[in-house]
Amino acid sequence: MLVGDGQASQDREVALHLPSPCLVLLVGPGASGKSSWAAAHFPADTIVSSDRLRAMAGSGEHDLSASSDAFELLETIVRMRLGRRLTTVIDTLGLDPDRRRAWRELAAAHDLPCVAVGFDTAPEECRARNRARADAIPAAVLSKQLRDWARTRDLLPAEGYHAVLAPQPVRVVPPAFVGTGAAAKRQYDQPAGLRFGLQLATFDYVGGTATTGARLRDIAAAAEAAGFSAIYVMDHFRQIPQVGRAWDAMLDSYTALAYLAACTERIRIGTLVTGITYRNVAHLGKIVASLDVLSGGRAICGLGLAWFAAEHAAYGWEFPPVPRRYELLEDALQLLPLLWGPGSPAFQGTVLNVPEAMCYPRPLQEHVPIMIGGSGERRTLRLAARYADLSNVFGDPATVRHKAAVLREHCTAVGRDPAEVQLTQLSTALVGTDDAHVRALVDRLRPRRQDPARYAAAVHAGTVADHVGRFRELAEAGASEVMVRLPDLTDAEPVERMGKVITAFR
Repeated sequence: MLVGDGQASQDREVALHLPSPCLVLLVGPGASGKSSWAAAHFPADTIVSSDRLRAMAGSGEHDLSASSDAFELLETIVRMRLGRRLTTVIDTLGLDPDRRRAWRELAAAHDLPCVAVGFDTAPEECRARNRARADAIPAAVLSKQLRDWARTRDLLPAEGYHAVLAPQPVRVVPPAFVGTGAAAKRQYDQPAGLRFGLQLATFDYVGGTATTGARLRDIAAAAEAAGFSAIYVMDHFRQIPQVGRAWDAMLDSYTALAYLAACTERIRIGTLVTGITYRNVAHLGKIVASLDVLSGGRAICGLGLAWFAAEHAAYGWEFPPVPRRYELLEDALQLLPLLWGPGSPAFQGTVLNVPEAMCYPRPLQEHVPIMIGGSGERRTLRLAARYADLSNVFGDPATVRHKAAVLREHCTAVGRDPAEVQLTQLSTALVGTDDAHVRALVDRLRPRRQDPARYAAAVHAGTVADHVGRFRELAEAGASEVMVRLPDLTDAEPVERMGKVITAFR
């Protein structure tokens, strides 16, 4: 049975999503609509057509004397494309079981899903289409193809494909979006609430350094207008290798936050997250309190273990072993609320000794929210359960669901209501208006030597609806807020595109 037969007539709001990259085999007799369907759903350079290769190797698409050469070219191209893990659509009759098996095995060798699309077009329609062609398939040849298809149709489901489909609207999307179509429909039909934070990780703006202040102000205003609830900056002093080069522009985090406080009115601001080794912790408390006062009570205090050893070495800072940094972090989690409170009590922790924990003016907020960044289940999430208001993790919905369960267990173990600690998630989002725009963004932004599908997966490149579905899945997994880094953020326009996603969650 061909998947989709019983659903093809239903009103569909979204196309079926296929994982990128993948191999798609078109199977069916001549004049059944294979080439038209492929052209409607895939970029031309992903389709490997035996007819087109016959035209290249011979005098035209129907030069049967060139068939052997055409298939030799086809096999070479398919082998090369799959070796590079590129989505490939094989547009042939697909009626030879040995060839189908060889293509499935080749896809499996490169760890690519293989999908068959069966074209069960009525014989009368195939013959009518064929008669209308300028170079019609000989009637006897088409009759044999129709007989071969009748036998092949029932074999396909047992041949071991990732899926066997009837012709229907399809899209090839990064793995994170394969199952998001249904989630997007749930969100549009029954909206769930979710907060969004914008992470600023780069400061290389259009116009260069001289425009940094103006661009940052425009981006902040656009974020507030788009519905973001918070803006976060990384707490680094040189660019991290996951994002760019060490000499790329990187603003000091708390200087940038103070500027953002002056550029905005509503949005919350904080680091994602402050490395606990970078500053005297009592001084950090003073910085955060000042930020809260100047922003009108909008500061969030993000804290993390610090991990960038090269940055510490470059600035001459001590980089203690992990256990020592955990001790410092736990001391800070106890000291900071004490510092922001009344009076000047003494604090003696495992690592920190502060004779007078005094900070005036005190923060405007009665309680400055503390966020811990990190996914470690044994220690980091335990610290979040005991001391934090927000716990920020990475990962897909399944990972977030698991981390949420671990966090709840830690909360229960320390006698705290799990509802008091909100789980947040950080990821990258490249948002395009449609598939063509997404492809153009990927081609423009990806490193020259990086495979487009791999880059698209790394940055979650998708349409507005794709992201609505992904974030709905994260909300259902337990995330209260999602922080996004926009890899094309050189001006305000990407923020406005992301705003269309946020609108679906209002």
